[in-house]
Amino acid sequence: MMDIKEIQEYLPHRYPFLLVDKVVELNLGESITAIKNVSINEPFFQGHFPQVSVMPGVLIVEAMAQAAGILGFKTSDKTPADGSIYLFVGADNVRFKRQVVPGDQLVLKVEYVSDRRGIWKFKCSSYVGDDLAATADIICADRPF
Repeated sequence: MMDIKEIQEYLPHRYPFLLVDKVVELNLGESITAIKNVSINEPFFQGHFPQVSVMPGVLIVEAMAQAAGILGFKTSDKTPADGSIYLFVGADNVRFKRQVVPGDQLVLKVEYVSDRRGIWKFKCSSYVGDDLAATADIICADRPF
């Protein structure tokens, strides 16, 4: 399990763009399960949408990519402090199945697929309770910082 302080050691993101609050399970080289608590205080809810608050789909995908970045960093035993960064370079097969709204707890599940020459592939899904919210195949590039 990782708390927010340890997550900040592995992700260079900071508020308001850090979208992983906690890691509840981590199997190096295999998978990660992380949590994003969705609050009405998120800055994007001011404009998306004022009458019906919905978390933007691109931010759900970004949250999954951040969880994938943690899995990649931890698996390769690196941090941004070591001069490495995982860049989000692609997403395939993106599907949205459920709206994510304030008060939801978004569970981010990421499985390692492969890595070759610094290009990492992950199979990602996110849930609210037992309901599938979104899926995506995410590609990250491990590059010098």
